[in-house]
Amino acid sequence: DEMSRQVERVRDWFAGQLEVTVDKAALEHTAIDFPNHAAIRQTQLDNEGAIRTQLSPIRITGRLPDGARVMVLRLPREIGRVVLTANLDAVALPPHLLAAGQPGRPLPLSEDAAAELAEPGIPPEVITAGQFLALGVWHIIPEGLDHILFVLGLFLLSPTLKPILWQVTAFTIAHSVTLSLAMYDVVRLPSNIVEPLIAASIAFIAIENIFTSRLQPWRPIVVFAFGLLHGLGFAGVLSDLDLPAGQFVPAIVGFNIGVEVGQLAVIGIAFLVVGWLRNTRAYRPAIIIPASLAIAAIGIYWTIERTMGG
Repeated sequence: DEMSRQVERVRDWFAGQLEVTVDKAALEHTAIDFPNHAAIRQTQLDNEGAIRTQLSPIRITGRLPDGARVMVLRLPREIGRVVLTANLDAVALPPHLLAAGQPGRPLPLSEDAAAELAEPGIPPEVITAGQFLALGVWHIIPEGLDHILFVLGLFLLSPTLKPILWQVTAFTIAHSVTLSLAMYDVVRLPSNIVEPLIAASIAFIAIENIFTSRLQPWRPIVVFAFGLLHGLGFAGVLSDLDLPAGQFVPAIVGFNIGVEVGQLAVIGIAFLVVGWLRNTRAYRPAIIIPASLAIAAIGIYWTIERTMGG
């Protein structure tokens, strides 16, 4: 009974937050159907109580006015970003990324509107790749503090630009491999294993910076191995978006390029802030040691928190 009441409260909240406009006029929905408590309970039983992501259908019913041309959806901000796929009679649309709480792309409801909204000469795959490139950058800056700290840990010990670029490239190749494999369900690890290991990788790199003053031959190998872990973490971002299978390749390529752009931006900012000190005697005691100590402390704390918190 309590679960039924909670479902009803969420349904009423969702109905109040959902915005549907047709030709710039608000459209009143006639009904919103949520999964009932029995369906949710059965999903919990089937998964032995552990649910990472549960796909729950929500059916929104409404009547379009005669001659309707364009519809725009805005979902509640709390739901987060989603990939919107639309099956419309008027046109086949590529899936597009709907930012949290923001209106989506106009959806044509007639052939005339579809022709007006069409982006001439741009294949749907290119549009998808561009959107996920932006998501990849956003996942590093500003959302990816753990990945930022990992890249900064690599930056601190690299005396020149070339070694850091080699390490970041190895990291990118590695996370591209596991991200692709995870998206195709070839390899997958639960987040309660991946996330603590990602935190531990941050601490490891920072601690190594403290105890050695030069790059060791094994550093690129270690970075590649940690990149494999981070790729499994990235996979959680894309898999939660429920991408159509036909859009995996452009989404993965765009996302990986975006991650690389975000990482290079972090390195560029770090060079601007402390790069002028890299050839001075003060660089190691004043920058490398304190910054690595701080990064190591955060990494250790996250490792404990993510392990104890599941």
